[in-house]
Amino acid sequence: MSLKKKLIILNTTIMLGLGSAFAIPSVKAESISEIQSERTGIQSDISAAEQVIQELKKEQSKMNSQIAQIETAMKENDEKIKDTKQEIKDTEKDIDSLKKEIKALEERIAKREEVLKERALAFQESGGDVNYLEVLLGSSSFRELVDRVGAVAAIVEADREILSQQEADKAELEKKQEAVEKKLQSLKDMDVELKGMQSQIKEQKAETVNMKAKLEKKESETKALKQALENKDAGLEAKIASIRENIKKEEELKASEKADLNRAAEEVNSSNASSKESSSSSKGEASASSSSKDESSSNSSKNSSTDKPTASKTETSSKPSSANTGSAITAGYKYIGNSTYVFGGGRTASDIANGRFDCSAFVAWAYKQAGVNLPASTGALTSAGRQVSKSQMQPGDLVFFNTYKTDGHVGIYVGGNKFIGSQSSTGVAIANMGSGYWAEKFNGRVVRVN
Repeated sequence: MSLKKKLIILNTTIMLGLGSAFAIPSVKAESISEIQSERTGIQSDISAAEQVIQELKKEQSKMNSQIAQIETAMKENDEKIKDTKQEIKDTEKDIDSLKKEIKALEERIAKREEVLKERALAFQESGGDVNYLEVLLGSSSFRELVDRVGAVAAIVEADREILSQQEADKAELEKKQEAVEKKLQSLKDMDVELKGMQSQIKEQKAETVNMKAKLEKKESETKALKQALENKDAGLEAKIASIRENIKKEEELKASEKADLNRAAEEVNSSNASSKESSSSSKGEASASSSSKDESSSNSSKNSSTDKPTASKTETSSKPSSANTGSAITAGYKYIGNSTYVFGGGRTASDIANGRFDCSAFVAWAYKQAGVNLPASTGALTSAGRQVSKSQMQPGDLVFFNTYKTDGHVGIYVGGNKFIGSQSSTGVAIANMGSGYWAEKFNGRVVRVN
């Protein structure tokens, strides 16, 4: 084979080697761009998952706070139950003591009646009866008349005193019996209220704990999803790094092959003594150099397309403005988060100043701020205005719930299936009556007070 043919073959080999050296990295650069685009989407999903996790943590924090409030309410209610039980015991002792007094009164009354009977019998045995006039007219002398007058006067006075004592004792007996019966009934009512209230608080705690468990499960699932996305992103990142490393190695290999080919070409050119062949060799090298620059320029352009794309995510949030639902509603807002449910609370200046209310007292207080006087018991509030259907419910209406008893809880409707009231587990708060615990307890009674 002639030297010229060898040179042509060598130059062709160089050109093919250079083309191969830049074509393969270009394809791989496009692959990197595709992977990077996929990573951008995954990283956006990771960011969204992290936002969900943070929101779930906030909800769990609220649940923890609510559970703590419920446990405080349960503890206070337990103390109230203990105090009531002790009061019942004390009252039962009072009742036992009163029973003894009643028995003594009855015995005294019985003895007085016996005295009156014996006295009447004595008159009859002496030839007279209980007619004092006949006793006086039966006197045989003036002295006997005087004596009988004195005796009759003494007897009449004694009988009058006995009768007066009888009436006083009977009145006292009736009064004490009435007081005992009233106190017993009051204690029985309180016992029912407290036990029912404790049952209601336990139900609310169970619901809150269940909601917290669901939030924790959702957080766990979201964390697992986030971890899977992060693992996938890390895998893609490693894949990009591997591709870039392979590109680098291939470029180094091609550069080494190019250097070897160039050296071989130089050796061939130096051994060619003919100026024509030398010129042809120079042209071949110039052509190879020009081709190399063009390929380098093309490769640089393609490599610029591998820059990491950027993505921006604009989040918008809107917070609905709260409409004015009346001074009776807004009056209670100041107690949200800094009040306590207290059975029988809200009826003194001290309780009101310290935010200590039960449900009916809070409603009465709130409406008093609006210039409307309402009773402070759920039973009385059911007839404090006109009944309307739940489909006509408006902000400011009273809404009732069957908790431990019918109409056991009351609040003020604020709109959007929510009401404000003094709840046993939270104190004054806005609660959802469209779903969950209060939706189940809402009995459909709606009272419009004005």
